[in-house]
Amino acid sequence: MNVARKLKNEAGVTDAAAARTLNDPRWAAVVARDRAFDGRFYYSVATTRVYCRPSCGARLARPENVRFHASPEDAEHAGFRPCKRCRPKQPALEQEHAERVTRAVRLLESAEEPPTLAELAEHVGLSAYHFHRVFKAMTGLTPREYATAHRAKKMRGQLENDQGTVTDAIFESGYGSSSRFYEKSNQLLGMTPTKYRAGGDDAEIHFAVGQCSLGAVLVARSAIGVCAISLGDDPETLVREIQDRFGQARLIGGDAQFEELIALVVGMIESPPASPSDAHLPLDVRGTAFQQRVWRALQEIPAGTTLSYAQLAAKLGAPKSARAVASACAANTLAVAIPCHRIVRGDGGLSGYRWGVERKRKLLETEREQNQGGRS
Repeated sequence: MNVARKLKNEAGVTDAAAARTLNDPRWAAVVARDRAFDGRFYYSVATTRVYCRPSCGARLARPENVRFHASPEDAEHAGFRPCKRCRPKQPALEQEHAERVTRAVRLLESAEEPPTLAELAEHVGLSAYHFHRVFKAMTGLTPREYATAHRAKKMRGQLENDQGTVTDAIFESGYGSSSRFYEKSNQLLGMTPTKYRAGGDDAEIHFAVGQCSLGAVLVARSAIGVCAISLGDDPETLVREIQDRFGQARLIGGDAQFEELIALVVGMIESPPASPSDAHLPLDVRGTAFQQRVWRALQEIPAGTTLSYAQLAAKLGAPKSARAVASACAANTLAVAIPCHRIVRGDGGLSGYRWGVERKRKLLETEREQNQGGRS
């Protein structure tokens, strides 16, 4: 009888210990092996006498054998030793990667000539292949894209300082030759270096305002392509915004030929093409390397479908860059042509839109209705 009572009591203690673990929100992080919780807490296993970080890949312990600890010191004070697999006393993998990428970025930004991928990888102690993956996951850019963006930023700073010649600025920014820079000057600056230094003076921007089902629509075009598509209720407000944005340029009202461009944009709103590229609309897209990657990815989303910020970040190979993706969407100045209206919150809800959430809703409804009509 005493033995039976003892076994019953032990079973009760085991059940209580398991319930305590199962009801602790930290257990869900252990089950999911969630790296986001590494460093925030640790757990120990009574049967093995070791403690681990939440993301440890070891076989999941029985909940009744698990205890939680605030720090490695706390776990060791309770008599547990560090796991040899996840090494909980060493920096978390994400933190380690962040430190390596930071070192690589410092080298990229301080070097007179952009270092090669192999040189960067050796500098941070990783293989070239692994370093490339880690760098892109942490920054959203490849090392080459980051180096290009940094040189362009440095070039803009050199030109704005107005010291020395344009050629001096090109070489000071790390370009090996003037020809290499001029090949991409329009893409990087939106104009020639001389005009950029003059604040865009003498650049011509043609524009016109039309009407569509969403209200007023303003379209502006540079020598390269369409540089602005804005939506609003008041045409005069849209014109003032374009004047503020291109304050140093010469703004020229649209002629009859420009009306065709307005009609093309209105057509994209009223009857969206499957892909913005189908409209054959030449664009003058200016932004950072990461912004341009986001904008290109937006143009690949089929009409009538949506992605969340996190899904688009994952598509770019940078799953931790959801906030940066949201910022790039907010910086878009080409409504419809770069369809940032197709990005929604993780729960499917409509979040902020530069030209109003209600317009975003109507754009998506029009696209879905058109898709349904095409299938019927």
